[in-house]
Amino acid sequence: MAKRLVRAKAKIREARIPFRIPGEAELPERLGAVLRVIYLLFTEGHLATRGEALVRADLCDRAIALARRVASLLPGEPEAAGLLALLLLTDARRAARTDALGDLVLLADQDRGRWDQDMIAEGEAILEAALRHGRPGRYQLHAAIAACHSTAASGESTDWRQIALLYAELIRYEPTPVVEANRAVAVAMAEGPAAGLVILDALAHHPQLRRWAQLYIARAELLRRLGRDGEAADAYRSALELEPAPASRSFISRRLRELEGAD
Repeated sequence: MAKRLVRAKAKIREARIPFRIPGEAELPERLGAVLRVIYLLFTEGHLATRGEALVRADLCDRAIALARRVASLLPGEPEAAGLLALLLLTDARRAARTDALGDLVLLADQDRGRWDQDMIAEGEAILEAALRHGRPGRYQLHAAIAACHSTAASGESTDWRQIALLYAELIRYEPTPVVEANRAVAVAMAEGPAAGLVILDALAHHPQLRRWAQLYIARAELLRRLGRDGEAADAYRSALELEPAPASRSFISRRLRELEGAD
């Protein structure tokens, strides 16, 4: 990264490229890259890849502040508002995502009484206003999925069919195997673990997912629900081999102990 910065500075200096604020006509084509960077910043804070803590609050807070700034500067851009809504709806669950030991707590097991209802209300209001523009996009769809979770009283009452449909629509804007894997989880919740497992197994050999521990964790959870404990344990071990974050490792180890106890 340091070398890239040096090369970029040299190119700017040699070409005498002036620094200036982009004109209004240039903003739309630049917006996507800005929103992506903010989203990635939040993602690293939401599920930290380094350090002992699952969440890096400083990165989450910084990303939300940046998203607010962009949304305020571009009030007519629904995707800017959609990103802000997504971050608020997701971060509202922060306090419930880990237990007293700092270990990961799955969404279905979280104490929803610890979710920040003010953030949820704000996120939903921003999303509704964005959707009224009639120009849907990836961040609005992500936010709509997050809203389905935030409005459900429990994991059991979550509208998983609606979430699966939203993921299917999201693939039009974000055709990645990660989105397809998330759709598989929603399908599993709506139609049963076997249906979701079919989709995950089809994705198992995708190059982009071979080093993604979450895929193996998702497979293990579905296999466990199907009573295929041996295969579930193997999937959990595969996830551990990819050296996920400490909080995820603790969760996987706990699941493995539960399976060993069941034997």
